[in-house]
Amino acid sequence: MADEGIWTAEELMHGKSGSGGAPESPSKEAPASASNGGSVLKRSSVRKLKGSKGKTIDPMDWGMPGHLTEEEVATFMKFRQEVEKRGGEFKSTVYSFGSIEGEAFCLTRWLRARKFKYDDVITMVEEATEVRADARKHDFYPDPVLALGCEPSVFQAQYPQLYHGHAKNGCPVFISKPGILNCDGMECITTLDGILKFHWHVMMHDYKMRLLKHKEAHPDFNNFQCLVIIDLEHLSTSQLSQRALSIVKTQTAIDSVCFPETMNRTLVINAPRFFSMTWSIIKGWIDPRTAGKIELISSRKSWEARLRELVDEDQLPCDYGGKGTSTIETLKKEAPNGVLQQHHELVHVRSSGHCTVDVPAGGHMEVKVFSRSASEVIITVVDENDKTKEFSPPVSFQHTGGADETVPPTSLVVTATRIVGPCKARVKIDSKGSRFSSAGSYMVACNIYGEK
Repeated sequence: MADEGIWTAEELMHGKSGSGGAPESPSKEAPASASNGGSVLKRSSVRKLKGSKGKTIDPMDWGMPGHLTEEEVATFMKFRQEVEKRGGEFKSTVYSFGSIEGEAFCLTRWLRARKFKYDDVITMVEEATEVRADARKHDFYPDPVLALGCEPSVFQAQYPQLYHGHAKNGCPVFISKPGILNCDGMECITTLDGILKFHWHVMMHDYKMRLLKHKEAHPDFNNFQCLVIIDLEHLSTSQLSQRALSIVKTQTAIDSVCFPETMNRTLVINAPRFFSMTWSIIKGWIDPRTAGKIELISSRKSWEARLRELVDEDQLPCDYGGKGTSTIETLKKEAPNGVLQQHHELVHVRSSGHCTVDVPAGGHMEVKVFSRSASEVIITVVDENDKTKEFSPPVSFQHTGGADETVPPTSLVVTATRIVGPCKARVKIDSKGSRFSSAGSYMVACNIYGEK
């Protein structure tokens, strides 16, 4: 089944000798600082567990190949047999990242998720098979633009999420910034269904590719998990809307059922005081053991030190205490081919509204607008310094999908030809309705290309 081979019962309990053996314990990292300067939910210093023959097991090693008890091995063998007997979609669900993960490491992920309770594990795989059935019919949406209905860079401008390097244990590092999540902007560019499809794309194409690529470069890497950093800087109570929580819940529900035990550790940083109540809600959506691998640290000095314990400085972004490329620069690389700069701005229109964009010398700008507003507006691009000079003639724009939130927003490229720099362009949005009524919100997405 993969280069790890078939593990014997003895090896599952005590590890393989030589290469390809039990992975280095995720807990074998630099010790955590005694002073954290903030609130910490869990650390690796939690109570030790008793394994087979009474040996002490670190909680982070529990259920991992090389650390199973005799009872857990018996469940493992039974599960292995059932996976091979059923085959087909059942087996594909279990081996979602492919056989290269290694049988022992793949199967124990599912077993740990249900605490080695065999019937619960089988039920979980059956549920996961059903949950992913529709996405599988579409090959898990290989084209992210078709999945979202917009370029991923437009989406990430509203909700920055990115992978950046690897932790010391080989796990990819994923950084999410819900503190600057713009729900109004998200509503203008996509649907909850689009976000769901995009998440399938990320997990089954992007994340999977990163795991497999790292495995090829480091054959001893078996820990197909992710180190997650959730940055809550700038988070306000107004951002914790039902829509925002729905986005988080949708993604969490998929991962909890279809990708069990893929979270190695999560650090929640820059958490405001009021977040404790929200955390109690979110914690109810995830497995208690998973919740136990989450650390909440408010002090920047403390979380930077903690991150450096887990991630080498060259793999950590400079804006998170490391020496790597900043997250802003990394996100810029997600721009479409040929795009040098991007500008995304949400414009709220009553009778009129606008935004301005600097187009550098040699730049050629394309302007695209997204909205759900049923009000008709006229969009014109003019010279900011001479508003009688039109860079792009007026065009009519109106969402045609009605009020149904499951219908994708309407989008339109409003520039007949690209605007050549250097110049300062003003994108004007004028309502054709009453000046006493609001025309709604519009996402203006500008791509600035280089010389043709």
